[in-house]
Amino acid sequence: MSSRITIADYDSRWPQQFETLRSRIAAALGDLAIAIEHVGSTAVPGLAAKPVIDLDVLMPSDADLPLVISKLALLGYDHRGDLGIPGREAFRTPPGDFPHHLYVCPPDSQEYRRHIAFRDYLRTHAEEANVYATLKRSLADKFGDQREAYNQAKSQFVEEIVRHALQDPATGD
Repeated sequence: MSSRITIADYDSRWPQQFETLRSRIAAALGDLAIAIEHVGSTAVPGLAAKPVIDLDVLMPSDADLPLVISKLALLGYDHRGDLGIPGREAFRTPPGDFPHHLYVCPPDSQEYRRHIAFRDYLRTHAEEANVYATLKRSLADKFGDQREAYNQAKSQFVEEIVRHALQDPATGD
């Protein structure tokens, strides 16, 4: 069942929601998580976003995935596989929890690297962040509940930002 795509103004509670999730996941995974990062639009102060927290967990080794899956299952997460995106394992949010997406990545994950680069670029380039917010609102209005079409329509902008961010992470040039 689809639901309408909603883009909300930045919510100052998003960092605390991330921290709540990060703490719970860190306690469950211990050394199996070498980093737990707040990624996506909710991780960029001031940026309008779908009100869903995105988290990336970086594992020390690909071989740790089965143990990570079992530990996250104890918290109510359901492993969904890579959903067609190599270098990122997706997990379904436990019932009753606030909306979030959890991804677990191996140490060489390009997807993890892209998420961090995109977030950091938008954090330091307010003009592009504003353009992105305007684009997302326009596309949400246009596509309503068609999530795949919405994601496809914004992908060119995202790829351009990632390309700039990965050229020179310090300046984006």
